[in-house]
Amino acid sequence: MKLSNRRLQRHRKIQLSMTSMIDVVFLLLIFFLTTASFVPTERDLESTMRVQSTSAGASDLQPAVVDVVPGRSGFVYRLGQRELDDPEQLTDLLARFDNKAQGAFVRVSDRAPFRMAAAAVQACKTAGFASVSYIPLGDEP
Repeated sequence: MKLSNRRLQRHRKIQLSMTSMIDVVFLLLIFFLTTASFVPTERDLESTMRVQSTSAGASDLQPAVVDVVPGRSGFVYRLGQRELDDPEQLTDLLARFDNKAQGAFVRVSDRAPFRMAAAAVQACKTAGFASVSYIPLGDEP
């Protein structure tokens, strides 16, 4: 007993609905466009530190390194051997540096108050340094 007719099945055309495929393609396109990163990666960014081998005087100078560390009476700003309590004194001292194009480094202990770290960075900017780099020290001075 034959239940289906093969002749009728041969002449029938298969039709696919393209509407759902187009919807899927547009959804994928929107997904990839919204999740794509158009920000340059870190390896493509230029460094703020510049080395000038032609200038003889500036290459001999040490960069400015400001430490915010515990001192005798709380936290202090340490610049070389000097310990300062006031950010204005730090700004005045940093303004006398000649190598402002090399930038400054602010190293801060983890236990230091935020206001002191921010004041040290602002003092370097106010003194005229081209770039200021923030370096966390951890618990060690």
